[in-house]
Amino acid sequence: MRAVDVLKRKKLGQELSSEEIRFLIDGLTRGEIPRYQLSAFLMAVYFRGMTDEETAALTEAMLRSGVVLDFSDLHGPKVDKHSTGGVGDKTSLVIAPLAASAGLFVPMITGRGLGHSGGTLDKLQSIPGFDVHLDEHAFRRVVSTVGAAIIGQTKTIAPADRKLYALRDVTSTIESLPLITGSILSKKLAEGISGLVLDVKVGSGAFMKTREEATALARLLLVTAGTMGTRTVALLTDMSQPLGAQVGNASEVEEAIAALKGEGPDDLTRLSLQLTAHMLVVGGLYRTLEEAIRRAEEELRSGRGLEKFLEIVKAQGGNPSVVDGTGLARARSSKAVRAQRDGFVTAIETEGVGTAAMLLGAGRERVEDAIDPGAGLVVHNKIGDEVKRGDPLVTLQYNDGRARVADAERRIVQSYTISEEAPNERPELLIEILEQNDRERTT
Repeated sequence: MRAVDVLKRKKLGQELSSEEIRFLIDGLTRGEIPRYQLSAFLMAVYFRGMTDEETAALTEAMLRSGVVLDFSDLHGPKVDKHSTGGVGDKTSLVIAPLAASAGLFVPMITGRGLGHSGGTLDKLQSIPGFDVHLDEHAFRRVVSTVGAAIIGQTKTIAPADRKLYALRDVTSTIESLPLITGSILSKKLAEGISGLVLDVKVGSGAFMKTREEATALARLLLVTAGTMGTRTVALLTDMSQPLGAQVGNASEVEEAIAALKGEGPDDLTRLSLQLTAHMLVVGGLYRTLEEAIRRAEEELRSGRGLEKFLEIVKAQGGNPSVVDGTGLARARSSKAVRAQRDGFVTAIETEGVGTAAMLLGAGRERVEDAIDPGAGLVVHNKIGDEVKRGDPLVTLQYNDGRARVADAERRIVQSYTISEEAPNERPELLIEILEQNDRERTT
């Protein structure tokens, strides 16, 4: 088999066999196929697309390019959650301990942020001492003893994904749905899970800006996960405004802890409970969502979720004092961005808010950029809120150095739309629940 022949078939829009796809991915992993041919493959996929069968074959080949963890010796369901990312999205920090305290094993491999979307790993690393680089043995030990662990992708987990993602970045093929699906599921299914809950964000702060785009991605993820035998459900959730009030790293950890104490923002708490409940249903611990929500609420109300968070922090070397409000980085300076007129907030260009946080040091423009854990911002007003001229919309939090405060302030001003009339309705946090049908699920 020759790579050039496979490339030609895909260039002409022909369906590739699983053997042809595996040949390309194995060649990528072993360094036997040059980058320029793989770049041509990505471009052909971007323009020609892939069938559901091709996408499943791609995902399988990427999954099998490295180690697939086996937690079958743990007596209980193994379930994870994946979010497509957004501004202020810290739900993993709430969900993992809640789900684990309710009886699930949660082996969570997550990523860093780039651009306007913050990453769970960056948030966790703002906890002094927290180790996100556990090897597979340590990861297994924490999951088996505590019930949950959160780490970054190891060198042996889906190595083809790391190489392919780097090429997607420089060939401008990031947005391809089959390539997105392969990237997400090859890492998640390598965790050895039997169930997965997908949080597919929709709106100005999401990578999928429209409901149609998000639905298409969710459908492909559901079909592909089902083909590979993993019970999966997808929630379309709103990202037309930031989730919670805090956007940053240390500040988002603090807000997640507040949620576990029952003191968090309403939207963060409601979404976290919904996602946790779906994990409990997917894991088979409850038959109905209503029962599962009641259990998730009980784990929150009783404080067991907070206790489990503390266990995870200790098990991964973190400073437990963060639960008491100490030990987290804080910004030395702040500046309020104020409303320039009376009226109602009718729209927020949420990607701009995330970019403003990045400009303060809370995110990265390039992979090699360092994160300032104390930098970020606080959102005071959201869609539907009435404001007066001079009221603070957002407070910028920053340290000296590389913080681009003026640029961040300008982004916030441009991101808020204030009108004389109130909007007809506020955004719905949970837009739609998409489930696998019997044909899509082969478990």
